[in-house]
Amino acid sequence: MTPEAKGTILRVVRQEAQQFFDLVDDEAAWQAPTGAGHWEVRDLVGHLVDTTESYFPAFDAARNHTEVDPPYGLPGMADRCDEMAQAFRSVPREELVERARTDFDKMMETFDALTDEDWTDLLVSHFYMGPLPAFFYPAFQLMDYGVHSWDARQGSGRAHGLTGEAADLLTPFMFVLWQYTINPVTPEDECEIGIRITSGPNAGDTRVSLTREGFSYAAGDVGDLTVLEFDPGSFVLTAFGRSNAGTIRGDRAVADRYLNIFFRI
Repeated sequence: MTPEAKGTILRVVRQEAQQFFDLVDDEAAWQAPTGAGHWEVRDLVGHLVDTTESYFPAFDAARNHTEVDPPYGLPGMADRCDEMAQAFRSVPREELVERARTDFDKMMETFDALTDEDWTDLLVSHFYMGPLPAFFYPAFQLMDYGVHSWDARQGSGRAHGLTGEAADLLTPFMFVLWQYTINPVTPEDECEIGIRITSGPNAGDTRVSLTREGFSYAAGDVGDLTVLEFDPGSFVLTAFGRSNAGTIRGDRAVADRYLNIFFRI
């Protein structure tokens, strides 16, 4: 999340995007199933076009200090993304993939031009979430290209997994994802739980508190808590609702209560 990470995260975004385009730019795979619910491969591409093209006016508005509409909100994101992605189904594969590639190249030029100050201090209004520091947008592109590459492979029926660098870089952002995708918390839902990442540069323990005031988290000892253990890839895929992974150490009822409090985007 710091400017020092810029070179690393942009390099990995490029790697994930290249493998995504290699996977989807194939007529035989265009209408194949994926790991993203009822979406076909072509819908993954449509989603990336819709998403990336929403970033361009957002960065323009941030640079020009112009007002933007209030954020749409995350609870309706899944339905709207579904509608927008499938709106591109009539576009031929070659045309839509070329549009996605062009959008990606333009987006990366924007990221490359960010100064160290921009990385943390330029606030860019996300269509669904509102103002966010600019560094979130490369992370969003990594989520899209990394997770949707996983989705495309999942539809093939072959065994596969997330690449280590992508999973490692996304791990800290999964706590933010959870923070913003909780359903209303009742008194019965309240709990404190430990999350343990078992490998990679972000390995460690995090204490998570779920209360009616919201979701909070901080690094700390979890020896007194029910703990959910994940490797980085399993953590990312669980947070995105792609799998039910992880090892429960402690009270299953607490773990079940926690894991089922989130809505999917």
